[in-house]
Amino acid sequence: MSESSQLTALLPNDVLSRVERMRLSPQRRRTNRMRGEHLSGKGGTSIEFSDYRDYSPGDDMRYVDWNIFSRLNQPYLKLYAHEEELHVPILLDCSASMGFEGKFELARQLAAALGVMGLMSVERVSVFPCGRAASNGASLKPCSGRASLKRFFQFLEQLQPGGEIAIEQSIEAVLKQHRGKGIAIVISDFLTFGDVSRSFNLLHGAGLEVYGLQILGPMERNPELAGDLRFIDAETQQSLDVSSVGDLLGLYHQHRQGLEDHLADACRKRAGRFLSLTSTDPLPELLFDKLVRRGWVK
Repeated sequence: MSESSQLTALLPNDVLSRVERMRLSPQRRRTNRMRGEHLSGKGGTSIEFSDYRDYSPGDDMRYVDWNIFSRLNQPYLKLYAHEEELHVPILLDCSASMGFEGKFELARQLAAALGVMGLMSVERVSVFPCGRAASNGASLKPCSGRASLKRFFQFLEQLQPGGEIAIEQSIEAVLKQHRGKGIAIVISDFLTFGDVSRSFNLLHGAGLEVYGLQILGPMERNPELAGDLRFIDAETQQSLDVSSVGDLLGLYHQHRQGLEDHLADACRKRAGRFLSLTSTDPLPELLFDKLVRRGWVK
């Protein structure tokens, strides 16, 4: 299929078609009105009809549209707009450090895929570019349903890395704008001098379960360096001269693993989830294997 017939350049059509049938799977199914379990299928006691989506194993058969099934021999689920909508704010790190080794490309793809799962279940999906100055950080307001797909993709496609605001500062700024309980998807390299524990506390206190996705480049994961080098911070432009850098690799790996463990622990203590990825990881493997096996999506 030609690129011109694709709905978005972020996701191949075969990946998109599978993602549309998947759903987010929060650990704590809180809703905005605390009326019990959030129903991803959106059935029975809802207010008004909203949309259709493909039937997925485990969905309530009561909400299959049998008229469509009799004509097309394909089950489709009727979706309804509930008062207790699940909010899915996507916090996408657009700082300068995300512009290396394909990190931002994978970040946008993951944001697109997870956002589609929310939209197709008629959740309230929004996007907040993080790391950029407030004047350049316009967000995508909450939207839902298949009709919002084009606008959602267009917003993600125009984003580029280049900011210098730390991720923890961006999260706190987002919470001044966002209202609603659900899942906060935070996609970043988390390469900051600050501590995100306070930010995760604030997300948790706002009724948001944290999906923390760290993306590192291959050289960040396993640098191959030797000799004398000058390091330049991509965001602050500060430099550091290091002699015999090879002697410091052991310390670097210890620090990187310590950061990953700290982030995972910070998410777990707040009933959230965390996963560290490499920018070269194949997208289908991440979406249809790793995230499914870990229970993030279904």
